[in-house]
Amino acid sequence: MKKVLVIAVVLLSMTGLLFAAGAREETPARLRVGMVTDAGTIDDKSFNQGTWEGIVRASNDFDLDIRYLRPAGETEAEYVREIGNLYDAGYRLVVTPGFKFETAIYIVQERYPQAKFVLLDGYPHTGDWNPVVGDNTVSIFYAEHESGFLAGLATALELETGAVGFIGGMEIPPVQKFNWGFQQGITYANANYGTNMTMDSRNFVYQGSFDNVAAGQQLAASMYDRGVKAIFAAAGGVGVGAINEAKARAATGQNVWIVGVDVDQYDEGIYAAGKSIILTSAMKEIGNSAYDMIKAELEGTFPGGQILTFDASNYGIGIPDENPNLSAEVEAKVAEVFRKLQTGEQVVSDERGNLIR
Repeated sequence: MKKVLVIAVVLLSMTGLLFAAGAREETPARLRVGMVTDAGTIDDKSFNQGTWEGIVRASNDFDLDIRYLRPAGETEAEYVREIGNLYDAGYRLVVTPGFKFETAIYIVQERYPQAKFVLLDGYPHTGDWNPVVGDNTVSIFYAEHESGFLAGLATALELETGAVGFIGGMEIPPVQKFNWGFQQGITYANANYGTNMTMDSRNFVYQGSFDNVAAGQQLAASMYDRGVKAIFAAAGGVGVGAINEAKARAATGQNVWIVGVDVDQYDEGIYAAGKSIILTSAMKEIGNSAYDMIKAELEGTFPGGQILTFDASNYGIGIPDENPNLSAEVEAKVAEVFRKLQTGEQVVSDERGNLIR
């Protein structure tokens, strides 16, 4: 009888161990998703924040382990170091926002073949600008010219008359395309809807950085003093300075506006209850891109080795769904042109051509 009891206990113990092992096998580890910030902070109201918000949304939907690191500087070595820190901590999907990560991602995609990388607004290369997108990397670009076009159209339709300006950060292709699209949108509105907006080369400038808030405020002040009614600020922290200047003037009763960039910046422009100086924003759906790539990784469909472009046809760009400072009529007209972009009936150039600069 004792022998039978012993055998039973052993069998029960083995069954328990097998059950526990099976339970462990059926419970997958949480995907760990990391991000390294570009110039600025995680709450920059622009590219970093938009990217991180997409990661947070994915975390809420898919129960992820997420973390971001901010480098001490903006060099390749500092970016590589922080990506390595994430990898060492077990983060196997890393999202990097901005072209400054291009050479760093070229290095880490080979150094960490077990990791996956999402590079927004750039592609890996050695410094020679020849793309080398590893099988564990996806590069994502956006049709900024289409987004800028829609924002310019909305600006002209809402204001109808007056001067507009543009403040860019670094004079790089994404910023240039925002500018060129914006100018085309203003011109299109003047030609097709009878608006009378003007553009002067003095009011279309590149500051040269993405973090000089004071310089952005000074540039905006000069433009407003010259009679500019609305400034499209595609400049990160420099744009925050322009927003600050517009808010200060609006608080004293001046009729000035800012067109936001990358994300919906309406809340950043609030200067009084229910009032914001953000007329609309030229958006890149960067948060959706981060979210979609995380979802693809979870589903086993990560598009490694590819360079993807998000434009009107796949809802990768646009203006916000809600624009409190635009009339319903203006929003309807912009939506109509957006559909033309989707079908190819309306085409926006991604080159300067004969535009101001």
